[in-house]
Amino acid sequence: MNAIDREQAVCAQNYAPLPIMLSHGEGVWLTDTAGVRRLDMMSGYSAVSLGHGHPRILKVLSEQARKLAVTSRAFHTEPLGPFLAKLCEVSGQEMALPMNTGAEAVETAIKAARRWGHRVKGIRDGAVEIIVAAGNFHGRTTTIVGFSSEESYRDGFGPFAPGFVTVPFGDEAAIAAAITPNTAAILIEPIQGEAGIVVPPPGYLSALCALCDRHNILLILDEVQSGLGRTGRWFAHQHEGVQPDGLIVGKALGGGVYPVSAFLSSRAVMSLFEPGSHGSTFGGNALAAAIGLEALTVIAEERLVERSAELGAYMKARLEAMSAGLARSVRGLGLWVGVEIDPSVASAKALVKTLAGAGVLTKETHETVIRFAPPLTITRAELDWGLARCEAVFKEAVASGARAAA
Repeated sequence: MNAIDREQAVCAQNYAPLPIMLSHGEGVWLTDTAGVRRLDMMSGYSAVSLGHGHPRILKVLSEQARKLAVTSRAFHTEPLGPFLAKLCEVSGQEMALPMNTGAEAVETAIKAARRWGHRVKGIRDGAVEIIVAAGNFHGRTTTIVGFSSEESYRDGFGPFAPGFVTVPFGDEAAIAAAITPNTAAILIEPIQGEAGIVVPPPGYLSALCALCDRHNILLILDEVQSGLGRTGRWFAHQHEGVQPDGLIVGKALGGGVYPVSAFLSSRAVMSLFEPGSHGSTFGGNALAAAIGLEALTVIAEERLVERSAELGAYMKARLEAMSAGLARSVRGLGLWVGVEIDPSVASAKALVKTLAGAGVLTKETHETVIRFAPPLTITRAELDWGLARCEAVFKEAVASGARAAA
């Protein structure tokens, strides 16, 4: 029995990975057990934005683990204050509540919005509503999948929590029509990643900010995937110059080695949490805080936000040019681009398999979109290496489609 078969025999089949057994990673490269090296164009859905095995992250990981790792929040630890202070500084928020995974941070935001709606806005407890967008992906807890529009995420997992109102993404008028006296918050991704890197129309976030101000509603943005430099700004909402009332961050915050997330907001919102109202055994532990602080420092000092903006524009232009005759659209910001394949020409899933064979690792979503999101540490030469192989695969797909149609 080979390694993949051994894994499949004991691992729940909630994923369908490519038949590649990865052994180790360095920078933007992943190597399998057969010694084949491939370019990582997924970066763990942004969790590996700093690349695999970043030496500064590994140094802090080792040093802090030897000193102190986990005690729970029953006690104070040295790294937590500096970490959260830096996170508040780069985000423009006043306070943070540290958690582990992105889904946990989203759950924290939901609890904050509901308590704010009840205690501050005066909505009856149990009647608070939160407006969300169709096509969203905020995680896989039972609360979150309950307001997903993806049937496979929901099938057999009900009953689901009430209090969520779903409207089309990018439609300001639909959100305005959905607001009621019980609305406490709007919870959206500024760019929908799992939906296929869907970018809303210009001015959408600005319009939502004005709408929230007018109706006394919290605007909470989930930037777990889009934040920390992925789109060419520290946060995607900065492209429109807006400041949300609440911000959810994660993935890249763990430096590619540890789960670290947080919900950030104003002092007024955060003051609604008191001891016992929320918590996490591992959230905000010393090891997580030390890694999170170093991740933020690396992003700033290595100018990864600026690199994402520059190389992202280049990558998008190259993908647009090479996708002619193959793609319905190419969309994204920074080093985060989705290529929507025309299914009458080729299969996105088949293309992903072919790309893996050519040395480029990526993933399709919603059956038609191939996502490209390399680590922000990627160089122009490494990016060109990957794009050259993408171009060859795309050209062959178009040619094969033409031969089949003839």
